[in-house]
Amino acid sequence: MDDEVELTVPASTAPPVPSQEPAPRTESTEQPAAAERGRGTRGADTRALTQVLFGQLKRLQPGTPEHDRVRGALIEANLPLVRYAAARFRSRNEPMEDVVQVGTIGLINAIDRFDPDRGVQFPTFAMPTVVGEIKRYFRDNVRTVHVPRRLHELWVQVNTATEDLTTAFGRSPTTSEIAERLRISEEEVLTCIEAGRSYHATSLEAAQEGDGMPGLLDRLGYEDPALDGVEHRDLVRHLLVQLPEREQRILLLRYYNNLTQSQISAELGVSQMHVSRLLARSFQRLRSANRIEA
Repeated sequence: MDDEVELTVPASTAPPVPSQEPAPRTESTEQPAAAERGRGTRGADTRALTQVLFGQLKRLQPGTPEHDRVRGALIEANLPLVRYAAARFRSRNEPMEDVVQVGTIGLINAIDRFDPDRGVQFPTFAMPTVVGEIKRYFRDNVRTVHVPRRLHELWVQVNTATEDLTTAFGRSPTTSEIAERLRISEEEVLTCIEAGRSYHATSLEAAQEGDGMPGLLDRLGYEDPALDGVEHRDLVRHLLVQLPEREQRILLLRYYNNLTQSQISAELGVSQMHVSRLLARSFQRLRSANRIEA
């Protein structure tokens, strides 16, 4: 039983490797090499610990405290794998903690489904599950702006080509270099890059972060001088239909065609005094039926 407990101790609590004499400061090229050897040693230790823990997990009954303890040790030991997978999605502008949590769910699923007897290394088995869980999260929970499937698939190719060319050139590739690599136009590359950023719809009223600028609504919008008259025009239209047809025509000739009372009298064949009386009576009817003033 003592041996069994010792095997379940996480790798972070393992005794440190005996320190070696520090290399002379003048030999700066040995420091990266030493760091690389340290990472390789830690990776080998994690793989060895993972293999031992899986062997122990297989002998335990699911649901028992011992099984849960060994399973938790496996999760903790392989969290660096999740962080490595999550780092590939840094350009998505999503909090890295959320991405790591989602990737951890994939790691747990991989641990529950892994069979060590198949002769496959656990990182090889788990990585597609972790990455798939993260991609599913971005597909179903993050994107609020719909992007056509073809454009989204092409953006994945653009992103992959960008990473490959950055590694090859030692710098960020230009739009023309990405287009030449994928054999597409530069316009398509720019469209894909823009689509890759379209995960959230920004509020028009949201202030610009950092520069303190007002929101898009304040910068792009303007006051329409005719906006105040919309309600009034609707009210006049509602009241006009309640007047007799001749009075409607007189009002239209006077205030829409800008005719004088003498011109209206000549148009209708009545006296100017009669036109004046009809206008006064129409105003009285409109005021009495005006629901706003009432």
